[in-house]
Amino acid sequence: MSDTDAHAPVISLGAPLRRALVTGSSGHLGEALVRTMRERGVDVVGLDMRPSQWTDFVGCANDADLVHEAMAGADAVFHTATLHKPQLAFVPRQSFVDTNISGTHTLLHAAAAANVRAFVMTSSTTVFGDALVPPVGEPAAWIDESVPPVPKNIYGVTKAAAEDLCQLAYRNDGLACVVLRAARFFAELDDMPDTHGGRSDDNVKGNEYAYRRVALEDAVDAHLKAAACASDLGFGRYVISATTPFAPEDMAELRTDAAAVFARRAPLAAAAWAEKGWRFPDRVDRVYVNARARCELRWEPRFDLDAIASRIANGEPVRTPLSQLIGAKEYPSSLYHVGVFQPTEKQSNAARPRSVAASVR
Repeated sequence: MSDTDAHAPVISLGAPLRRALVTGSSGHLGEALVRTMRERGVDVVGLDMRPSQWTDFVGCANDADLVHEAMAGADAVFHTATLHKPQLAFVPRQSFVDTNISGTHTLLHAAAAANVRAFVMTSSTTVFGDALVPPVGEPAAWIDESVPPVPKNIYGVTKAAAEDLCQLAYRNDGLACVVLRAARFFAELDDMPDTHGGRSDDNVKGNEYAYRRVALEDAVDAHLKAAACASDLGFGRYVISATTPFAPEDMAELRTDAAAVFARRAPLAAAAWAEKGWRFPDRVDRVYVNARARCELRWEPRFDLDAIASRIANGEPVRTPLSQLIGAKEYPSSLYHVGVFQPTEKQSNAARPRSVAASVR
């Protein structure tokens, strides 16, 4: 981040942000939020089940006493803590309910009681579930906030339920809540490397900036903008992804000849990819659309496919500076890095230590 970025105001609307609680502060996004706000002079408290230099309170989000203590004096809550998709392979389903639903409920209750000004929940595009892959022969899906979620696993179900709890907290308690359905921003290897036709991980991540990835810097900025706008919005759900170069009329061809659409819509990337010997995907099933977030949150993501192409052309890595700084974070006991995501029933229901509910964002 530049020195200018580091001294920019965190809250552009209403009173300045003085103190914030970040859950999942040992995870990717949580650490990024803590780092960024502390650089800007905000008093930030981190809560996570894994100790780190960014975490002040070690424990679970559904521990009401701990949450009450951690939230004291907070103007805003950034709830990034969650059990996530990689943990489907080794965490029992009940743990997803306990962490993603009960933990969110505990935080919302405490935030309402403490008169917190803004509650920003990190959700995931995973909540769209089966809507992300249309039937064979259909165009790629244009995924914006109008698409109904069709969760396909316990992670998606619990995140969708947590979103609804946020809406309920606004309706019944007047707590301003903004839900951000974030696209991929992790630095780890892709979860299904065998599906990418021999493309390198950098090649895959570069491609994803056109339709399903957001830079960590931009994800942080979206959360800060959401906190700034929360009082005006009351409640809202937003897709957070890099700005796509594609248009609705491209959806049919993206399903049959995605490389041709990339070459036509992203000539800078086409040139940079050719120089690297990289390839565009053969098929794209979904495109995430951030138009509402850009308009209503006043969010201006900096890293899109053209920006990544410029980095590649200048000899810079695909991973953006904040992502490089924070690095990869292993999931405890996870099979994530060998692409194992679909647990057997025995794996799903086996008892596991509670410590696996550590930060994953």
